[in-house]
Amino acid sequence: MNLNDILIPTIVARSDMTVREVFAECIRAHIPALPFSGDKEQITGRVTLKNILKTSCLPEYMVELAPVLGEQLSCMQNVEAKAKELMGNPVQPYVLDGYLSITSNSSGIKALAMMEQADTSYIFVVDDGIYKGIVSIQGLAGMLSSLDG
Repeated sequence: MNLNDILIPTIVARSDMTVREVFAECIRAHIPALPFSGDKEQITGRVTLKNILKTSCLPEYMVELAPVLGEQLSCMQNVEAKAKELMGNPVQPYVLDGYLSITSNSSGIKALAMMEQADTSYIFVVDDGIYKGIVSIQGLAGMLSSLDG
């Protein structure tokens, strides 16, 4: 099980990018996150779709009341205007510290074990400090399901 077979190459998010640019890359590659690199080439963190949406679109009280919320929420007015504003925002405030990585020579089972330990569905592949791409749980499942049965 070679990780290079399921590696998804992506760009690295940078401090001059907007939320729209990060969303576009994640949607293009069908992934939930991108590595982040500030002014230097080294990865310093990550930007996740979940964190951006949670911190910008979802008040904490709605999370707590999620099971009892109705189908239509009158409290969420001007959603389109807020979304347009969000898309133009710089991505920097949404960067999370730390990231999970593995080398491309590692096994798929090691990637799966590390993802499980960190309770995540993706892992960045970094060789000698150079970002190669991302491996997702879907890619690992596809790799396993393609094995001869």
